[in-house]
This record gives sequence, C-alpha cells and structure tokens, in this order.
Amino acid sequence: MASFEESRQQSLTNEVAPAVPAWEERVAPPTGVVVREIVETLLLTLFIFWIVNTATGRYRVQGHSMMPTLHEGEYLIINKLSYYLDEPQRGDIVVLHYPRDRSREYIKRVIGLPGDLVEIGDGQVRVNGVVLNEPYLANNPTYGNQSWVVPEGHYFVMGDNRNNSSDSRDWSFLPRSDIVGKAAVIYWGIEDWGLVPHYHHPIS
Repeated sequence: MASFEESRQQSLTNEVAPAVPAWEERVAPPTGVVVREIVETLLLTLFIFWIVNTATGRYRVQGHSMMPTLHEGEYLIINKLSYYLDEPQRGDIVVLHYPRDRSREYIKRVIGLPGDLVEIGDGQVRVNGVVLNEPYLANNPTYGNQSWVVPEGHYFVMGDNRNNSSDSRDWSFLPRSDIVGKAAVIYWGIEDWGLVPHYHHPIS
C-alpha cells in the first residue's frame, strides 16, 4: 500500500496542467510586418481624408447677405460633387469664388440659369416673365428696375437678404467654373443643425 506521502505526491502530479505543445506557443510578428501594417493604416487614413476633402468642404458663414436662411457664424458642409452629376438649379444655395477676387468665397442663391431673362423691380424678381415665389425673404426688397440676359456658361445669383447683399446685381454673372459646390448641411451651431433649405423654382 502506498504511503500517505506517495499518494499526496501522485495527487499533485495529476493536477499539474500539461505542457503547451511547442507548435501552439505564441510568437510576436516580425518587426517588418508591424511597420508595414502601420504604414498601410496611415495610407488608408490619408486616402479616406483625401476622398472626404475632395467630395466635401467646410465653410463658416460670414456676413448677413443670406439672412434669414443662413446666419453669421454658422458652419456648413458643402457637396463639391453635386454639379459633376447635375447642373445648378434655380433656388440652389451655392458656395462660389467671388469673380472679382477668386481667393474669396461667397454663398448665394441661384436665381437665373444660362439663357434666362432676369428682371427686378417693384419688390419682385421675374425670370422669363414669371414672378418668383420667394418665401425665404424676410424683408421686402427695394429694387431699382433692371434686367439681364444670362449668357451661356454663367448664372445669376443673389443673396436672400436682398437689401444687404453683394451679388450679380453688382458684379454681374457667375461663371460656371467659379461654383465650388452646393451647400448641404448646417453642422454648427447645434440649435441650427439640419439640411440647408434650397428652394425649387419650377420655371420652364
């Protein structure tokens, strides 16, 4: 009969976990693999950043020319690809290069398309003889009587705050190439967060 000490030793031996086979032991990846993964992650991040910045832009509204639709200090995201797929429409709000100084960028609403006859006077805007319904205006605008025929490849733009806006009435037509993109989202301030309110003018 085995002694108490021998039985105890046998019990302890049976409780010891078996050794891990050599082929199951974990090994650290080679340094070159780690570096490659870091570089690939950085390149992917930079690519995504480039795609986002190519497709969109972030702008801060300065001034009061688009009130009451947009207010000074709001931050916008614009879609730079919108007009690769479609043409600007009457009522669209767009960011543009100021034609007299392309280093400056304005935000305005498209009123006239290429070939349109735009007329203002008596507090109204007419396009091709049709009076525009403009519910986005807060105040009754004061216009002198003027008219323009928009040339091909150009647009006629105006601010919503008609009595305090530098726009096509002052510096004439906007070349298509100077449109940066279509305003899409107000993302700051928080209380104003939402889609930018474009307005469709169904004129033939």
